[in-house]
Amino acid sequence: MDKKIINTASTPTDKPDFQSSNAQSSNAQSSNAQSSNAQSSNAQSSNAYQRHGRTTAIDDHSDLQVLKRIKRYLLPKDFTISPALLDEIVAGYDIGDPLADALAAQSIKFAKPLQHTILGDSLNNNPASNYLVNKDLVNHPSFSALTEQFSSYPDWFDPKLAQIGAVAYRRYPLMLIWLLRNVALMAGYSIPALSLPLIQTGALMHDALPRLMRTYAYILAVSEHPSSNMSTVNQNKPIEQVLAIGSEGWRQSIQVRQIHTLVRQSLLKGKGNAATGVIPNAEQHHNPDGSWNTNYWGIPINQTDMIATHLQFSLLIMRGLRLLGARISTEEAEGILHLWNLASYWMGVDLDRLPKDEAACWEWLYTYLSIQQLDFKMGQPLAKALHDLPRQLMGEDNRRGRFVEMVNASVTRTLVGDDIGDGLNLPKSKIRFGVLSSVPILFALDTARQHNASVAHKLEAFRAKRQDNMNWWLKKNDDYYK
Repeated sequence: MDKKIINTASTPTDKPDFQSSNAQSSNAQSSNAQSSNAQSSNAQSSNAYQRHGRTTAIDDHSDLQVLKRIKRYLLPKDFTISPALLDEIVAGYDIGDPLADALAAQSIKFAKPLQHTILGDSLNNNPASNYLVNKDLVNHPSFSALTEQFSSYPDWFDPKLAQIGAVAYRRYPLMLIWLLRNVALMAGYSIPALSLPLIQTGALMHDALPRLMRTYAYILAVSEHPSSNMSTVNQNKPIEQVLAIGSEGWRQSIQVRQIHTLVRQSLLKGKGNAATGVIPNAEQHHNPDGSWNTNYWGIPINQTDMIATHLQFSLLIMRGLRLLGARISTEEAEGILHLWNLASYWMGVDLDRLPKDEAACWEWLYTYLSIQQLDFKMGQPLAKALHDLPRQLMGEDNRRGRFVEMVNASVTRTLVGDDIGDGLNLPKSKIRFGVLSSVPILFALDTARQHNASVAHKLEAFRAKRQDNMNWWLKKNDDYYK
């Protein structure tokens, strides 16, 4: 494991000076100098992407289980990491959300006025609303661009394809939250570039349950579709299509984008201090004045890390469903990615940076993971907070709580890898592969659903009831579900 944990005290200035030998070469040694220059050029070219301290060499994690599995089962046999993709990923470290950041730099909160500008008096079904949007804000170039972005759909968006993806995504409520917490979130905790902003703000560490459930609420909002029966639960008007303008998914995308922007600005100014006493006070975490160390980490919540999060919620959950026995068709897989492409676009991700199809997604993810510095100690507080939730809810001595924790850890170890499970200090059960017992069961149920309308109807009724039971926290604390 030590081989995989990169020394977090290293800095970009630790890189060797490849030109020093050239300066020492004499005219009498011209041939040797030419050889040295060639070697220097190659070395510089191969290491140019390591201009941030967070970035490792592409082969530093080659024995990581998740990378081995991706390369063996999901990439072409002749796959090699593309230098162009590598440069694009690294360049994205230094780009945040230009439109939202421009407003935040002027202390402008855009979520509420943006919704009122687009929806007008229909917001919250309140025709008597007297909220007035400042005229100067309406004319602000960045606000105008956001208004245009959230007022209509991009030409490429296909609502029918997105609905196919949403229906498949929501079909397995228990598996969905399993994969959200034990794969999408837990896997990200081993990457300090993703976990550090969460630690600095206290997110998912001091308020683990609310943060988990609100993240869960967001992926439910994104995947809400006309036949998901939400209107019978919360008395709201049924949506006409997936991610409809004015829908809960649309509204939360605006709200979360604003939250990300405010957190980004706060961290850049050094206002996030929840990590004090939680992780080692290494120099790369911040500059001497307390501000965020952009030379080491890039911009917090940057374009590249937002794409990684996009793939956590789409690609990894979809892959997890398949591994647990769900029959996700090619069209449904395409629909899931299509659905999240729009959600990520609304969240501020540059569309040109998003991978175009499932194959490209796996190439992107493999490349990203290959160069990410790993620091399990930084992720351990987050992992522990999430892991300990069942017993916090059910009681420290509750056997069921301990069992649920063991099942959750087993999901992480089975689908992500024992090396990451060990690094995050997750318990290791001798029967952890028992989680795969769901495979034949889920596969059989899905097969029956596809071939028998009566079975499909009963399974949908069970799914709706199970989904409603799992929304217990949201029904107490979220206005949309009350």
